[in-house]
Amino acid sequence: MLTTLIQKEMMHHILSARFVALLLMCVLLIPLNLHINYHHYLKRQIDYQEQKILKDEETLKNENGKESTGMSFKFRSKATDTNFEVSKLILKPTPLSVFATGLESALPNYLGMTRNGITRGEASLSTAPIAFLLGHLDFVFVVSTVFSLLALLFTFDAVAGEREAGTLRITLANALPRDIFLWSKLIGGYLVFTLPFLISVIIGLLVLVLQGFPLAESDIFLRILCLICVSLLYIAVFFAVGAVISIYFDSSKTALIVAFTVWVFAVLILPRVGFLAAQIVAPTSTAQSVYREKTARRAELRAGLDAERSKMMNEVLSEMMKSNPPEGGTAVFTIGPEYTKKMNEKMAPLEEEARVKYRDLATQLDRQYQRERKHQDTIGVNFSRITPTASFVFLATDATQTGQAKKNAYFQTGTRYYETLDAEIFSKISEGAFSHDHMEEIPSTMPPPPLVEPTLGETLQHTALDLLLLCFFAIVLTTVAFLKFFRMDI
Repeated sequence: MLTTLIQKEMMHHILSARFVALLLMCVLLIPLNLHINYHHYLKRQIDYQEQKILKDEETLKNENGKESTGMSFKFRSKATDTNFEVSKLILKPTPLSVFATGLESALPNYLGMTRNGITRGEASLSTAPIAFLLGHLDFVFVVSTVFSLLALLFTFDAVAGEREAGTLRITLANALPRDIFLWSKLIGGYLVFTLPFLISVIIGLLVLVLQGFPLAESDIFLRILCLICVSLLYIAVFFAVGAVISIYFDSSKTALIVAFTVWVFAVLILPRVGFLAAQIVAPTSTAQSVYREKTARRAELRAGLDAERSKMMNEVLSEMMKSNPPEGGTAVFTIGPEYTKKMNEKMAPLEEEARVKYRDLATQLDRQYQRERKHQDTIGVNFSRITPTASFVFLATDATQTGQAKKNAYFQTGTRYYETLDAEIFSKISEGAFSHDHMEEIPSTMPPPPLVEPTLGETLQHTALDLLLLCFFAIVLTTVAFLKFFRMDI
């Protein structure tokens, strides 16, 4: 009986105009979207290769100035300050950004390693075309926004429409169990809805493969499969939402208005309100205030060093005047290399002490700022999870390596790289190599480490809460629909 009713429900949807509209939208929207985003990925890949070439050219310039001494090599730097970028950790675009742009466009394209800390390059959004004002269209956006609305439009009249037409009373009068009737409505409509979706996804993947997309790689294929399964679960949640609305309201027009209102709040408003509420609950310092604080502290330390150097300079001049008193008029003294070297030797411990003090202070300010931001983001993420849309976006972007896990791995790798450079190179260089015009030998840098991202298993563990929330929404809403339908008067 259930199979017969499911087939009847499927034929009802297939022969309707809404199915034709859904099929056309899926076949046109998803493959075209993947095609366009793949070209954007290729452009970012070209930018990445050009940055690597530029970095290699800079390294080659330094290599031309190397001097061999036994087994160690050194190069000379003409840097005039400690903000000189000795090395860079360049962000490589991920192929899965074709499906979800996520945070990748907001991350800096490189992390520069300087003696005073880590500098950040430009983000892709900072040089984005005017078209980005209209928003970025990717697979995750299409599923989270477009298909959630279409799922509600498919189910808002599943029960309310039959009640208005009077067919619900006749159908249930034939000793048909209510659970069988409702299951046939949900399963039949869901199968018809997901069929065009899956067809369009397959067509989109074929389009990508023909253009050279590495779909055959096991990690990429499994992550795309995971993304598709999560998308189907997310669509099921909104099918359950539509079923609840259709059962609670007698009029299909009223159900349509309520369904659209619920969609606006669940998809467009509440996920963003969560982060706005987090800014009120847990305010943080601004990046500019942290930068001003570090600049002020550095200026104080530099002023102290300049005062100490001036004091030493006056002492040297006094010694020269005592040893060579002027015989008349004004004497002009020239500080020779031996005096300069002596001053530098005396200043080296003070400069190193000031450098370490500034580094520790800057690290403390940065960590405090990052802790505040992380706490605020955690509150915003938890607030936004009140809706299934936020859980789906978090899970989908992490599965495609463009979410929070990618951001954390990128900055953690940069921090570890800087700590290694600081221990092996920066701490062994005198301040004069950076702060004076003369050239001083600086040890050669080591190449940046590879960006190690979480595996698919680690990603699923990290996003287990979002996956459980989506299952929770689907089960609870379906249960509510059945309980209400069982108690409903026909």
